[in-house]
Amino acid sequence: MRPIIIIGAGMAGYTAARELRKLDKTVPLTIVTADDGGFYSKPMLSNAYAQNKLPTQLVTQTATQLAAQLDATIMTGTRVERLDTAGRKLVTDKGELDYDKLVFAVGAHPIRLPLEGDAADQAMSVNHVEDYVRFRQQLDATEAGRRARVTILGAGLIGCEFADDLAGGGHAVTLIDPNPLPLAALAAPALSEGLQASLTERGVDLRLGTTASRVERGDGGLNLTLANGATVQTDILLSAVGLRPSTTLAATSGLTVNRGIVVDSYGRSSAPDVYALGDCAEYTEADGATRIMPYIAPLMNAARAIARTLTGTPTAIDLKPSAVIVKTPCYPLALVPPPQKSVAQGSWATARDDKRTICRFYDADGLMAGFGMSHHDAAGRQALMAELGKPRDAAPGA
Repeated sequence: MRPIIIIGAGMAGYTAARELRKLDKTVPLTIVTADDGGFYSKPMLSNAYAQNKLPTQLVTQTATQLAAQLDATIMTGTRVERLDTAGRKLVTDKGELDYDKLVFAVGAHPIRLPLEGDAADQAMSVNHVEDYVRFRQQLDATEAGRRARVTILGAGLIGCEFADDLAGGGHAVTLIDPNPLPLAALAAPALSEGLQASLTERGVDLRLGTTASRVERGDGGLNLTLANGATVQTDILLSAVGLRPSTTLAATSGLTVNRGIVVDSYGRSSAPDVYALGDCAEYTEADGATRIMPYIAPLMNAARAIARTLTGTPTAIDLKPSAVIVKTPCYPLALVPPPQKSVAQGSWATARDDKRTICRFYDADGLMAGFGMSHHDAAGRQALMAELGKPRDAAPGA
């Protein structure tokens, strides 16, 4: 009997495997990964320092433990070279594998900025626990006698989380972004302004409205030149400008690829019995639009639905909105960003009380299509979730 094969041993791959095993204890299952197959929570990488989490503490289960738990074959250190969808074969550097059904869970890779200078190769990204090991080694190497100077490129979700985490740990953090406010692509301006103020109070040096253009080696560190002519001296240069879905294998195997691997409402790719989920997938919504959804809730929902479909009960993925929790303790946020297509025609409405700022986004039809809340709690998030799709006059106090 041919197995179900999952390519990738990150959160997406292992979540799909666990959901599958809840439904079918006996179907052969193989997981193929280029790394050591250990499980860790990737979102923890951006706030592990303040929690005093060492890299070794982030990995909660080894591949050997997971193989026993899932009754699966986990092929570690194995690189996939080609997918033969007609013959249902996965070609790896350790031989060919036949499959009955196959799931892409290959994640995304960091976007590389076109930096100039003799130290451009020193810009590092943290997208994997092995990256975090190298990052901590550099961080620890500069701690003797003074705070480490860390410059972060990108004030999006990950950049802001790293900035808060490292500044809270006592390091000197500079945060650079071309936008006029941090978290500009996800949050309402009022919330971005609140985050900016809180990060500044935390000690973060925000350099907004500019970009890094050149990095050169200097005495005792790196010299960074910005597009506005300013310079920054730093020990570590961390790039957090975003991720790009890993689609090379899918594209060369003939699957339909746009920004990500295009899948239908059931998680099915354009090839028979080949699925995708997580950061590598481009999901199809109810109105036929497709979008990347690099968050935990869509991943979990996709894993549950795909597992049911794989075991004989076709199940559409539930892509209803869910709150994105921004791990910035200095100014905690919960966000449901509005659909990109609605932003130009809609507007934000802001309300404040003694503690919180609440922003509601209304689309061109006057319906609430997104929100953001500072200093949030479960009850507040649930109340705002219930308002989604409702008209402006339905909001409390409207």
